[in-house]
Amino acid sequence: MTQPFQVGQATFLDLSARAKFRVAGTDRFRFLNGQITNDLRKTSETVAIEACVLNAKGKMNGYIFICALGESFLVDAEANLRETLGTRLERYVIADDVQIEDVTDQFALFHVLSPKAPTPEHGGIVSALRFAEPGWDIWSDPAHHAAVREQFSSAFHFLDPAVAEVMRIERGMPRWGSELTEEIIPIEANLEQRTIDYEKGCYIGQEVISRMKMSGQTNKRLCGLISLDDVPLQPGMKLAASSAAGKETGWITSATRSERLGKEIALGYVKRGFNGIGTRLDAHAANIPSAIPVEVAPLPFV
Repeated sequence: MTQPFQVGQATFLDLSARAKFRVAGTDRFRFLNGQITNDLRKTSETVAIEACVLNAKGKMNGYIFICALGESFLVDAEANLRETLGTRLERYVIADDVQIEDVTDQFALFHVLSPKAPTPEHGGIVSALRFAEPGWDIWSDPAHHAAVREQFSSAFHFLDPAVAEVMRIERGMPRWGSELTEEIIPIEANLEQRTIDYEKGCYIGQEVISRMKMSGQTNKRLCGLISLDDVPLQPGMKLAASSAAGKETGWITSATRSERLGKEIALGYVKRGFNGIGTRLDAHAANIPSAIPVEVAPLPFV
């Protein structure tokens, strides 16, 4: 059985497979700041920020982390964004002195979850809140990948992808390809506080985001869901409410067993009017004969 992450336990993850881009050139700041929802002035060589890249309709083209490196910025994202994100950024380089380089294979990337900064023997260290708690990115030469991993293995507990996924869901953290797609607006995914700066200058998709802030409403919202009969849930399940005469009211995006809670839990989008805490819904799937009762729960679960 997969052991749950222990609160206060220093751990590390190997994120080297993530897509990585270097943005350089004299216009790099102005260009990149006009592509992202957060304010690039918040980042540095020791602090990373998270941000969203949007289209003109305010829907997501990417969910990224950014830090500075010398006369450039380093951008990293989920591996499955490697091709599309690079193309998306290049599309808006018109008369700018900007160079966007895919450096995925030029860096190893680790993340340490610990209040205290580690002291890596190789590479640079950057503060980053990847799991909504103090953490540290270590960027190093791929030639030092094994050495960095060996050093961290002697000091921290390695968080394998399966355990990291459980922790991510428990904390209500959306992930590209699951909760985050090109049909989602950041506010719907609860990314407003972490990725959107309403005081910065213009960026692509800003008008939609500003209108949503003014209205205070979203058509749907990412919610926590708990299986009331402790039956496992599945991504892709449709949600319905009896009060809506079986009409679809949402869908599940990620699901897992939380040993810390002793419950089957999930993340999913639930439409306005049905996403209040404590609302009961039915989860349906074609391969399951009867509906599974679920309840909307606050995020994070833990």
